[in-house]
Amino acid sequence: MKLSSPDSTHPVPSPARGKRPGKPPAAEAPAPAPGVASVTQLINKLSDYLTPAELKKVKEAYRFSDEMHLGQVRKSGEPYISHPIAVAEICAEWKLDAQAIMAALLHDVIEDQDVKKDELIERFGAQVANMVDGLSKLEKIEFQSQIEAQAENFRKMLLAMASDVRVILIKLADRLHNMRTMGVMIPAKRRRISRETMEVYVPIAHRLGLNDIYRELQDLSFSHLYPLRYYTLAKAIKAARGNRREVVKKILEAVKNQLAGAGIQAEVYGREKTLYGIYKKMRNKHLSFSQVLDVYGFRVVVDTVPNCYVALGTLHALYKPMPGKFKDYIAIRKINGYQSLHTTLIGPYGTPVEFQIRTQDMHRTAESGVAAHWLYKTGDSNMSDLQQRTHAWLQSLLDIQQQTGDSAEFLEHVKVDLFPDSVYVFTPKSKIIALPRGATALDFAYSIHTGIGDHTVSVKINNEPASLRNELHNGDIVEIVTDPESRPSPTWLSFVRTGKARSAIRHYLRTVNVNESVELGQELLAGALAARNVSPELPAGTVERLLAESSAKSMEELYADIGIGKRMPQLVARHIFGLMDADPEHKPASAPLPGGDIDPVTIYGSEGVAVQLAPCCLPIPGDQVTGQLRRDQGLVVHTRDCLPAARIRAKEPDRWIAVQWGEELNRRFDCRIRLLINNEKGILARVAAEIGESDANITYVGMDEDDEHLMTQLRFTIQVKDRVHLAQLIRNLRRVAGVNRVERERS
Repeated sequence: MKLSSPDSTHPVPSPARGKRPGKPPAAEAPAPAPGVASVTQLINKLSDYLTPAELKKVKEAYRFSDEMHLGQVRKSGEPYISHPIAVAEICAEWKLDAQAIMAALLHDVIEDQDVKKDELIERFGAQVANMVDGLSKLEKIEFQSQIEAQAENFRKMLLAMASDVRVILIKLADRLHNMRTMGVMIPAKRRRISRETMEVYVPIAHRLGLNDIYRELQDLSFSHLYPLRYYTLAKAIKAARGNRREVVKKILEAVKNQLAGAGIQAEVYGREKTLYGIYKKMRNKHLSFSQVLDVYGFRVVVDTVPNCYVALGTLHALYKPMPGKFKDYIAIRKINGYQSLHTTLIGPYGTPVEFQIRTQDMHRTAESGVAAHWLYKTGDSNMSDLQQRTHAWLQSLLDIQQQTGDSAEFLEHVKVDLFPDSVYVFTPKSKIIALPRGATALDFAYSIHTGIGDHTVSVKINNEPASLRNELHNGDIVEIVTDPESRPSPTWLSFVRTGKARSAIRHYLRTVNVNESVELGQELLAGALAARNVSPELPAGTVERLLAESSAKSMEELYADIGIGKRMPQLVARHIFGLMDADPEHKPASAPLPGGDIDPVTIYGSEGVAVQLAPCCLPIPGDQVTGQLRRDQGLVVHTRDCLPAARIRAKEPDRWIAVQWGEELNRRFDCRIRLLINNEKGILARVAAEIGESDANITYVGMDEDDEHLMTQLRFTIQVKDRVHLAQLIRNLRRVAGVNRVERERS
């Protein structure tokens, strides 16, 4: 049995020194002289597992990269080549193959030195060139904003990762080295890069099971985002180490003796939680540092899976377990392949102590995740299973890409799926499905297959009928009922949780009733152009330039984007005016009208996906109405006095346009009314009969009883022709015996 001393708990990392949390400090190689970058240490690492022929190719890549970056320096004053070497060294720790090491050394030559991809293919092969291209930013394309450019860069990188996971491993190594050496940058840039790291790269590292990188990136981001909190907490932990040393030593000795007595061969380690982990617990649970008792945890590594459970029972016999604090990630592994038994015990002096129990293979996967494929080529079934899970997730990125309109939306979906916490539910055939925490039954349907999600009509959870928006919990058995005639609804977007479900629903809403979206978009753009005294009949040259600069393939696609709220008609009209103003031949006759309003859009109430009547206020003909352009939901019509609409309008005033009712409306419209009635026999029948005699239809009825006042409140959703019809109905209901009050229910 191997036992670490309490003094070997992990030191607090310093961003300046860049030590990786989770590993004790190692002896460092002599630093090269200032202004000189050495590749010797990298070659020594690679010599342990690469062949001489592979080493020769790596050296060739190094020489080419060194030549390309000659004269280029980092902000710290070091030669730029020191960065690719450091990235390659991190990749070498995972024992990535020669092609990946070459790509790490070359990862900036396309972006910084304008080396062409074809040249890399000729020199180093297609695989290396494709990885380098996937790691290169899209610097030569003009974007409307920094956010759009960043989103497109992420999309390019993630799609490259979907075809070759080594791309993201190199990118994580690149980001890790940049975070370690970010001290020379201005604080604003450090915060921006750290926030980006926390939002995108930390979740990706967690999703791929790269826990060492995950923890270090978290701590480094924390140190740059909140430097004062970081150093205050680091100081508190350093002071607490001395106070708790005896407790840790006592627990280690007790666990050692207990496991030895049970005949279990095990390695036992004391481990310290990361600074960010402690900070997150303090913030989420509103605790002071002195109230966070489980700063230390222990890891027990045994030889076989059965011994994991034997060790668990042995520890439970030593210390009492805390109820509800046991998790079996061996039977049901985490979505990133992580396996361990977790239990929290009441240790000496009443201190809660967390234990993780796992095998050596599980330990390798827990620390290195998908990189364990290269680090430990054992052919173990667990490793292949992890590769399959990773491949399935990467494949889902391609599915989302095919259904996504633009890069910002794609990144939004991917961020949702990177949410670290998961729930595990079962199909009726006992297959385990992992979903993000907060996922609904509809998310489950889309996780099985997009076709099942699109045709879902109802769901059973644990054999009981449930709503599609019901949030799922660990252990739920979910059964989906489908109908070939069922189709996605825009309201589904308000409660689905996963990126796959959201992108599939939006894809359907974009493609169905395209003609309707095109017509609406054409009308909106014509009104916006009229406000600027520009004819909707655009010159061919203006159309050509507009399509080239807006990345739309045709005017129909541009109209459809406007019709579903993806583009704002006022902004497109402004762009067109600018194009025509720059062309003397087609310059508009007069100056634009500042703040000109779009002509009101006529609403007939029979529209489908592109125009919807808001469910919050249920407008009917005769109401004063206004329209909201919602992204990927088209035009949503509200009443002018709708309170939710007023709150939204205050935040996004540019997305509201004038609308008006058409003259011929050959349909009925839903409307809500509320009645206060005496709690007496036959009253409901009399009310329902009067509604029928008034030529209205009931679609919903609800009741709230008040025993104290012998009154009942009835709530109806009824279908009426217009506001005049509703007023007549309300007058008729007020004459019914037993009805005390009738009013239209507002939002």
